[in-house]
Amino acid sequence: MRFVSYAAVCACVLLTACGSSESGQANNAQGNISSDSRAGPEANSSAVTPSNGMAMVAAPLTKDRALAVMHERHEGMESIGKAMKELHRTLAGSSPDLATVRSDAAKIAALSQKASGWFPAGTGPDVGKTGAKPEIWQNREDFAAKLRNFQAAARTFNAAASGNDVAAINARYADLGGACKACHDKYRTEMKH
Repeated sequence: MRFVSYAAVCACVLLTACGSSESGQANNAQGNISSDSRAGPEANSSAVTPSNGMAMVAAPLTKDRALAVMHERHEGMESIGKAMKELHRTLAGSSPDLATVRSDAAKIAALSQKASGWFPAGTGPDVGKTGAKPEIWQNREDFAAKLRNFQAAARTFNAAASGNDVAAINARYADLGGACKACHDKYRTEMKH
């Protein structure tokens, strides 16, 4: 039985790899958020959910795997936060260090895409310490939309950062900050380390 489940997961991974990166990212943002928000044993069973014509398997995570995903999410979000703070400092100056801006913009854009895999079902506050609110999994469509907005803002900011127009960079940085805030206001609690 485990071999069949493993084979099904491998087949789905291979199938989803055939899509474009644009559609794949949108699929991941929604596919990693469980389509089953019911409580009880049936919520932890494997499910096949069609998304844009592709089948996706949502297998329950072991506690160790869930904690590993939560750690990856935490570290990724911390890296994004540090980059945002560094960007704020440099963009507030009279002549921003564009090399720093470009480096941080690229880091945020790359991490924003990885974020699609950071919120699978079973990685909420009921599993371990996290700043992620349960509403992420209760309002999965809204959260996925906010995540896609953040990813788009990160790509747009990264593109602006590759140029020399500081006003355009600042405008796209403000858009990126707004996308972060829209999600954090609704789906994040402050964590004390």
